[in-house]
Amino acid sequence: MNLTSQVSQRESPPAETPRLHRGFTLRSALSLAFADVSPIVGLYGIFTLGLFAAGPGFFWAFPVVLVGQLLVAGVFGELASRWPFAGSVYQWARHVRGTTWGWTTGWAYMWGLTIALSTLAYAAAGFVLEVVGVSQPSRMLTAVLAVAIIALGSFANMIGRRVLKILVVASIVCEIIASVGLGTVLLLFYRENPFSVMFHGVNLGGMSSGPMLTAVAFVGFSFLGFEAAGSIAEEVEQPERNVPKAIILGLLLVALIVMYSSLALILAIPHLSQVLASQTGDPVSDTLTAHLGAGVAKPLLVMFVIGFLSSFLAVQAAVSRCVWGAARDRGLPGSGVLTRLAGRERLPVYAIGLTGVVAAALVFLGGSEFYSVLVNTTVVGFYIAFGLPVLGAALARLRGRWVPGPFTLGRWGAPVTYLASVWIIFETVNVVWPRTMPDTPWYVNWSMLLATVVLGIIGAGVYLKVRSRIASPIAERLAAQSATGEPAGGAQ
Repeated sequence: MNLTSQVSQRESPPAETPRLHRGFTLRSALSLAFADVSPIVGLYGIFTLGLFAAGPGFFWAFPVVLVGQLLVAGVFGELASRWPFAGSVYQWARHVRGTTWGWTTGWAYMWGLTIALSTLAYAAAGFVLEVVGVSQPSRMLTAVLAVAIIALGSFANMIGRRVLKILVVASIVCEIIASVGLGTVLLLFYRENPFSVMFHGVNLGGMSSGPMLTAVAFVGFSFLGFEAAGSIAEEVEQPERNVPKAIILGLLLVALIVMYSSLALILAIPHLSQVLASQTGDPVSDTLTAHLGAGVAKPLLVMFVIGFLSSFLAVQAAVSRCVWGAARDRGLPGSGVLTRLAGRERLPVYAIGLTGVVAAALVFLGGSEFYSVLVNTTVVGFYIAFGLPVLGAALARLRGRWVPGPFTLGRWGAPVTYLASVWIIFETVNVVWPRTMPDTPWYVNWSMLLATVVLGIIGAGVYLKVRSRIASPIAERLAAQSATGEPAGGAQ
């Protein structure tokens, strides 16, 4: 029995519980986690924001956030080892704390990642248009191309695991070569600033100042997605041991590459004081163009396209498994359709298709102020989905009800879980806290809180509608089937 089963007496599930095929190795799971976080997306998305918020000292927000997220990754590793089922955070929260916590976690996660799909596709479309020479595309043209990218990405995810693995690995190789290669070139040949600039204004008081807290919030936007390996856990060989390794190593590898590239960029920025004073422009592109010439612009854009597309594939793989896992528990409207598997590899094509359709509808809001609200919803969705499983694990330990799986942190498990809980609460408040920006509508400044309330109200209505039919947690059902000799379903 699980820790907090609340629904074991509800409507009986089908005799055969559908399962996803094994088709991913440790390397595949690590690649997916790496691509989901994506060093290119993470660096490009927050570098300018962090630099303008706290100056070159914003670099030290990276190790702060890395330590905090590694604590979370350690807890996720233990949870994934105990419950290696499709859906990651949804499954972990539900099994460790109960149906309501699990459903809430899944709702926040599904919306956060589906909106992320639209933003990734919209950004990739903009870079593609620049590559082909369209410098000022209309919103409609960008949206139409983004829809095409979503359709192609969804098709790639539906074809089979082999295609997904090949595309993700190829893009990762390009990302690593580009990120590490460019960083090394900048450090060796184009350093403009002394290493001392990294410590300007950095002290004990400065680390807790408003600008540095803002930088920590921005960096917190980029070190997300490592849980993706847990979403495909049901499809990974020996998931109890391999998925925890993929979660932790995926975060660590991306973080080190992002930090290395960021250090190289900061030290290579020409006229750094003027850039900080003007608070305008794109320091990443401007720095590379200044040192490597205008010819680097197109390869740089291609690199961005690769990074955003690989992240799209990984994010969709992760969120579709969460949708499918919740539908298998009959926790979503249309669960009968969303649970279906198709193709030789028995993939959740209907769940993949749903995420693609919703993301495609959202891209037509791209470029608007309301779209900024949706982008912020992605971040708050992630942190809610991260926080509930971690807090659930902490409560289980406090009550003496935690039973470790094959992967365990041993005697460090309890302190890591408690520290991770403190970190995730702090960073959630730090990220969600409204930061007033001039010339920005009030609802954009308050968008994270507003989005949380709106999606919470909608989610409450959906949950009340489906709650009575939700099956018991998958671990309970499989245990019951094993005890009675009934088939668990699905090829392993």
